[in-house]
Amino acid sequence: MGTKEKLIERFKREPKDFTFDELTRLFRVLGFEVSQKGKTSGSRVEFVNNEKELSYGAHKPHPDSAIKSYAMKQVLEFLTLNKII
Repeated sequence: MGTKEKLIERFKREPKDFTFDELTRLFRVLGFEVSQKGKTSGSRVEFVNNEKELSYGAHKPHPDSAIKSYAMKQVLEFLTLNKII
């Protein structure tokens, strides 16, 4: 199993310590690019897949870098409904 598959499997288990950096890496291996709307975007980040015409908006968690469980469920639902994982 490669690192891409390991990251996807780790994400699907919805661990409590899944970080925003890991989420960014996950979206990138799934074909998304990270977009921030300049200096005024604050902690808001958009993951964009131009090929599939999809985007997902998220906030960088702070002060801790771990993704909240409700946000993990929302991302998993988005990726599953759009048949990405």
